[in-house]
Amino acid sequence: MKAYVSTALAVALVLSAAACKQQPAETNMPAGAEAAAAASLEAINGTWKVDLASLKFEGRPDEYSLKDGSYGCVTCTPPLTVAADGAMHAVADRPYYDAMSVKVVDDRTVEFRRQKGGKDVSVVTQSVSADGNVLTTKFKDMTTPGQTIEGTSTARRAGPAAAGAHAISGQWKPDKISDYTEEAQSLTFNVAGDTVTSSGQGQSYKAELGGPAVPLEGDTGGTMIKVAREGASALRETQIRDGKEIGYSIITPSADGKTVSYVYTDNRDSTKTSWTGNKTA
Repeated sequence: MKAYVSTALAVALVLSAAACKQQPAETNMPAGAEAAAAASLEAINGTWKVDLASLKFEGRPDEYSLKDGSYGCVTCTPPLTVAADGAMHAVADRPYYDAMSVKVVDDRTVEFRRQKGGKDVSVVTQSVSADGNVLTTKFKDMTTPGQTIEGTSTARRAGPAAAGAHAISGQWKPDKISDYTEEAQSLTFNVAGDTVTSSGQGQSYKAELGGPAVPLEGDTGGTMIKVAREGASALRETQIRDGKEIGYSIITPSADGKTVSYVYTDNRDSTKTSWTGNKTA
């Protein structure tokens, strides 16, 4: 999934603690063991479709504030503040957008638009239920050129809104995602020898196990990917941006080869997003 950029899936998957120790470049494996490890890692080969019902979100809740004409995303990295007047405003330090607007539709609904280079990259509408306890987010993500991903996510209230603040304010614990664009629910992996290729949602990479980081093609945020073995049969993908490791994914195939588990950890706030994928090809 777009755990690479985490706009649709970790805004909504993405596609986000101290990192586990990476497999050392040198090992003391007995003769033939390295070849066996490579063979077992090839169990990840194929196309995997996310089971949306398996999605889990761990870590601190998201926190927003909308009051007195100002919107703040307290838990964004870095935190964000922008006028909530419906106009487009420049924002800094965002790899996937450089301007955004916040429009209050009514006392329970807010619309967000994000742009990069003057072009829309996402449209998001957040609505709070009548009892104030469920936040529904409808999103349209165009972060990757030529790709449009749409869906709906929900979150449960984890902390109250401040007195006089808009209903979307307060803390929210991500709950589930539904209605996610069908063709954007799949990831493909291929391990051949020490070369790993992966593609999904208009993004792809080709990297060497234990080798240097490579560009994530199709990614507009400048993300680099480095891959390594995690144990005998799992793959570790490390995301790097501006020279810093921002997060990593551990992809582990099941013993019967029918499913994979995918766990993404954001080094910046220790949050985790996980899901199970079913093999389709």
